[in-house]
Amino acid sequence: MIRFKDTITTDVLIVGGGIGGLCAAIASAQNGVDTLVAEKSDSRRSGSGATGNDHFLCYYPKAHGDDIMPILQETFQSQIGGFHDPKLTLRFLKESIAMADRWLEWGINMRPFGPDYEFMGHAFPGRPRIWLKYDGHNQKYVLTAQAKKAGAKILNHSPVLDLIKVDGEIAGALALDVSGEEPAFRLIRAKKIILATGTANRLYPAAGTPGSPFNTAFCPACTGAAQAQAWRIGAKMVNMEMPNRHAGPKFFARAGKSTWIGVYRYPDGKLLGPFVKQATRYVGDITCDVWNTAYTDVAHNGTGPAYIDCSEINKDDLDFMKAGMVSEGLTAVVDYMNRTGLDVTKHAFEFMQYEPHLIGRGLEVDINGESSIPGLYGTGDMVGNFRADISGAAVYGWIAGNHAAQTAKTCALKDVEGSDWVKERTELYDSFVERKNGGTWKEANLGLQQIMASYAAAGPYNVRSETLLNAGLKYLGDLRKEAVSSMSVDNAHGLMRAVEALDLMDNGEIIMHAALERRETRGMHIRSDYTFTNPLLANKFLQVWQEDGQVRTNWRERWGL
Repeated sequence: MIRFKDTITTDVLIVGGGIGGLCAAIASAQNGVDTLVAEKSDSRRSGSGATGNDHFLCYYPKAHGDDIMPILQETFQSQIGGFHDPKLTLRFLKESIAMADRWLEWGINMRPFGPDYEFMGHAFPGRPRIWLKYDGHNQKYVLTAQAKKAGAKILNHSPVLDLIKVDGEIAGALALDVSGEEPAFRLIRAKKIILATGTANRLYPAAGTPGSPFNTAFCPACTGAAQAQAWRIGAKMVNMEMPNRHAGPKFFARAGKSTWIGVYRYPDGKLLGPFVKQATRYVGDITCDVWNTAYTDVAHNGTGPAYIDCSEINKDDLDFMKAGMVSEGLTAVVDYMNRTGLDVTKHAFEFMQYEPHLIGRGLEVDINGESSIPGLYGTGDMVGNFRADISGAAVYGWIAGNHAAQTAKTCALKDVEGSDWVKERTELYDSFVERKNGGTWKEANLGLQQIMASYAAAGPYNVRSETLLNAGLKYLGDLRKEAVSSMSVDNAHGLMRAVEALDLMDNGEIIMHAALERRETRGMHIRSDYTFTNPLLANKFLQVWQEDGQVRTNWRERWGL
């Protein structure tokens, strides 16, 4: 039986020490309340922002003018603009420059090219540039240090497994200590909880290397934990049926395509898109932000492959691009180029579309970042009704941290010891450790990927239908039963991976239920039995949640300005 360590009491618990979690921690601690970050790995190097970033969505009146509305519209038309509640996006934009100023003050180089902010990349020619170019290679170290300076405590190697609800409100969490070979449980009592666990990866087979599930463009340890944990206690999810597919170098699985200064071409040299004939550091080729399925389309119709051509850039732009890759955390790409002699001014690089994952799909939050469960908040990539990647996580982490801390001052702690829910979950996890022979977490994860790819596939050239989705739900239920009854782990690390596999199964179930309810074709949700896009659903979000043991769905209007 896995032992329990001491119970921790805090005012605000933050689940995940990524960009959103650390910014939430700083804001919360500065309000003078006890603040704890529970991080699966080490907050200095964890999450999708672990090794850096170089684009920060931001509204800057000095550069953009006093009218914020064109920037709001540009955000909606950008690659991250599909699923926003406008009132959340507007609040984010209004507070975004203040976040950039804070990061600059704390030691993240937000002005690497001179005395003022520069905007470049992910832009149409002649249109406002909304992405601030910065050097974020040290962002996790800086934010970790700032959180500690503000008074937040960071509990590394302590993933949260489950949330605890008492009388309809959040009350605490069950965490796992994985700092040694032997796992240990820990109860955390908290007045407020902020979920910040990032994207949901490893749901589908890795597009570039199906046998290597950790070769993903985003952090492979981000496995939809927040969505799963919130789902299990009845929180509302939105837009889970709408997958996202990123792109980048083929087989290398590294995001950051806007850092490349080049144009996309067919093998015969013809331009893939109409936007630019020659890329610059300020305006690159935005074709594949607009034509999201381009790399898959040209492979499917035989006109590909598609390449990025950087042959016309000069040495200054080449050096600029490589420096940007370091800022973005693409050091593996730069090292590979240097080691193999690849030269982007001479060699074209083939790009591809990566496997589906969840980013900007998940927990529904309000203007303050609070979910449908009182006291439970969300920020970052696991939020389903707002997305702005790094800057969105930072700003809404700050918003949620402030609101959670201020409201925690008037709340009382609830008793979580003796919880029947905790007893049920710990017995499940105990069984994996006590079982001496059984299946592995990797087999469970790969089984899920096969089911998702076969029965809830994402476009292009893959369809969903009522019969496929119902079959997928049946097979997923069988897989879950098999995993629960036979999975075996040897140590704390294996138990953590087993929990990830179960969390991913929860995400898969949510996706399938929501995909059944969305009776239309939209984006990469392609229904063979509903081939049209329903205009009556254009301004609506699909909520899905569990209540009284049943899956519920509801369509709601977007929250306007």
